[in-house]
Amino acid sequence: MSGSNRRSTRRQVALTGLGVVAPSGVGTDAFWKAVQQGTAFLAPVSREGCTHLPLRVAGEVRGFDPAGLIEDRYLVQTDRFTHFAMAAAELALEDAQLRTDQERPFGIGVVTAAGSGGGEFGQGELQNLWGQGPHFVGPYQSIAWFYAASTGQISIRGGFQGPCGVLANDEAGGLDVFAHAARAIRHGTDAVVAGATEAPLAPYSVVCQLGYPELSLSADPRRAYLPFTDEACGFSPAEGGAMFVLEDEETARRRGARVRAVVAGHAATFTGTGGWERSRQGLARAIAGALAEADCAPDEVDVVFADALGIPAADQAEALAIADALGPHGAEVPVTAPKTGFGRAYSAASALDVAAAVLALEHGTVPPTPNITEVRHDLDLVTGHARRAPLRTALVLSRGLMGCNSALVLRRDTDDRS
Repeated sequence: MSGSNRRSTRRQVALTGLGVVAPSGVGTDAFWKAVQQGTAFLAPVSREGCTHLPLRVAGEVRGFDPAGLIEDRYLVQTDRFTHFAMAAAELALEDAQLRTDQERPFGIGVVTAAGSGGGEFGQGELQNLWGQGPHFVGPYQSIAWFYAASTGQISIRGGFQGPCGVLANDEAGGLDVFAHAARAIRHGTDAVVAGATEAPLAPYSVVCQLGYPELSLSADPRRAYLPFTDEACGFSPAEGGAMFVLEDEETARRRGARVRAVVAGHAATFTGTGGWERSRQGLARAIAGALAEADCAPDEVDVVFADALGIPAADQAEALAIADALGPHGAEVPVTAPKTGFGRAYSAASALDVAAAVLALEHGTVPPTPNITEVRHDLDLVTGHARRAPLRTALVLSRGLMGCNSALVLRRDTDDRS
């Protein structure tokens, strides 16, 4: 069966809602303005208990007040990463104008990805345990640190009783949630709230990250995260993330929802650890698989949102993987990595890339890669200023530090159902 015929017999997945919490601020307007202009938000680490540690630069979400966005009863039992998720999910639901249908209580599900979990909450409770005793440890220690907390709390808060899940499969989980959501929708679920958020800048979490050789310890925000360059020295971490509402396309159109993008294809591979050179084959295969599911030829890709790890061997492997999968078009297609302006938020890094890709498709604009001027690889990396272009198809890439590779194809909605 051809790709076109296969797509015509299954439910198509539409992205109808988008919510962002990022170092640039809360909401898609602030996020897109920063991404489009290439504004950099990497800065010296200022979180309490972290300033003396070797990590000097990160992308912090500053001025975020969860009390103004989330009810008290949820705040006391959740960590910062779940605060981000709940706030972003509410924004996405408002954007999609979607709420639970009392006649279909199992119609909406939730799936999130997370790597670090609730480190700040967990650290605080452990300090209470060792400093004051077990009677000073609250009951929510058992759930707030858990990487599945965001899925659970979003589901409870919204009354979403459909299929729920959580992925803890490294950075690539931020793309893999779209495949899980799409599978649920194709099996009859009306909608899924999906995405990823992270809050890895508590002292305990930062100390754990210091074991990553890929972590940048540069003290200069303008030079700390420079993938695809001769000065690449690792990545700067970040907090925040993005949540989305995904729906069956026909159901969304019937209720008058705006289809912001179509989730056309996804594929994932695993190449393990032991050298970033190995990710070349795995990432290329993930790209090929995502394009095949989307019934998309390589030369139809209009923009690539790169993983952009910031390690020379990893950057070289990604550039070669793009060339392997896209052929001659790989050297011509615009490539961008907006995350160099605000950091790599682990599982949420690719979710933020998806948010940027959806907005880029809508505005016909390829955002620049901040802080970078000269590129050492055979890539058309967009630097300096945004580039206007007719965009219909975006390819988003992600790799995890433990060897996961993922690719996602998004298409701009044309309302063409022929």
